[in-house]
Amino acid sequence: MKADATVMNRRQFLATFGAAAAAGTLPSCAFAAKSAAKVRKPNFVFIFADDLGWGDLGCYGNQQIKTPNLDELAKEGILFTQFYVNGSVCSPSRTSIMTSHFPARHSVHGHFATGQQNKARAMPNWLDPKVHTVTRLLKDAGYTTGHFGKWHLGSGEGAPTPGDYGVDEHCTRSSSGPQLTGTDDPYFRARSTTQIVDRTIDFIEKNHDEPFYVNVWSLVPHATLHPTDEQMKPYQRYAPRAVPYKGAKQIYYASVSDLDRQIGRLIRRIDELGLGSNTVIAFSSDNGPEDFDIRNAVHSGIGDTGPFRGRKRSIYEGGVRVPFIVRWPGHVPSGTVDSATVIAGVDWLPTVCSLAGVRLPGDLNPDGQDMSTALLGRSRQRTKPLMWEWRFRIFGDMVHKSPMLAIRDGKWKLLMNPDHSRIELYDIPVDPTELDNVADRHPEVVNELSKKVLEWQKTLPPGPVEKVAGSNAYPWPKEQ
Repeated sequence: MKADATVMNRRQFLATFGAAAAAGTLPSCAFAAKSAAKVRKPNFVFIFADDLGWGDLGCYGNQQIKTPNLDELAKEGILFTQFYVNGSVCSPSRTSIMTSHFPARHSVHGHFATGQQNKARAMPNWLDPKVHTVTRLLKDAGYTTGHFGKWHLGSGEGAPTPGDYGVDEHCTRSSSGPQLTGTDDPYFRARSTTQIVDRTIDFIEKNHDEPFYVNVWSLVPHATLHPTDEQMKPYQRYAPRAVPYKGAKQIYYASVSDLDRQIGRLIRRIDELGLGSNTVIAFSSDNGPEDFDIRNAVHSGIGDTGPFRGRKRSIYEGGVRVPFIVRWPGHVPSGTVDSATVIAGVDWLPTVCSLAGVRLPGDLNPDGQDMSTALLGRSRQRTKPLMWEWRFRIFGDMVHKSPMLAIRDGKWKLLMNPDHSRIELYDIPVDPTELDNVADRHPEVVNELSKKVLEWQKTLPPGPVEKVAGSNAYPWPKEQ
């Protein structure tokens, strides 16, 4: 990690002083050292959509939803096709982004809810504020930090605010800190991204002279979606005929397109301020799209997982494999698609710290790894496996109902239940749809990976498991 940061700083130094050296007018050592010390650390803007599918963007193959700004972001940077979040719902996924830990290590198994619901699932009421977070590590290294939009790492009476996790300025939703305004507006969610981006731009304008890190976490396209008529205008052709209802595509597509529009506004302002070449902009989603089987998404739950099975809550690919785009002009090669590197949410903290030249604490024990070389355009093989556990029911079609445990190691992904039922092995690069179970053809791989994931599960804090967890049983007709 430190070596990578050193190489980057050396490159910046040479770019600054190379012409002088070539002309034989290299400044004195004292002056050169002083100038090198002024080399600006990169800024970071991490945009996290809520329940957006892998296949919801034009640059990921969608031919119906208009996402020109995110498509342009991909053209100007690098797009990863094998990026995973480490939870199939919001709070676990966000925990891993902030901590570089698999969320179950902190007993974050599902979304933070009421105290009663959290207790029933053996969860705390919030993420422990004493844990190392990416925001605190950068704040301690001299960065100004911000967080605008969704939080969902704990709220309610006695809950820490985002400031207790190393965030200097914040205005959020689902937290105990200052909240986004206008929640009584029936179109609050539809207009929320505008407010989030406004506050982010204000933060950047105030802090553009010094290094900053900011999380921009949207509320869409999480249900319940209720876009304005103006937002839905471009999708009138998806309205149902001869009935006074809006179509699911109208509602969902309008929500994604407005998210794209506001992100474009944020990127343009960053560039107008002359910060583009020194700002790492990353875009992703916290998990796969919601299923129409959930009541608040019955009118809109048609997010696209691309070629994958599984949706939100599932640990098949569609539930945990999401978009990941990174732009950093002059450092990240433009127009690059990396289909080889397996990268994940737990890698965010160590990667950011590497790019910022920040040493990781000795007691962090990250589950992720520094993937900065991949972000800079050099595909690499990961050395740490990725693992998931889902203890609860999965809604929707039977094809999405995954086993409880999963591990991705190299090209292989193994899914299984702790009782050794439903053992499924897939060669993901060959079979990304997870339809050809090759477990019986590779017993040695099954044995190795099952040992790893079961040993990992034993280290996790205990808690209740829903009776239907890991089941894909269908209620077949029976004789009366």
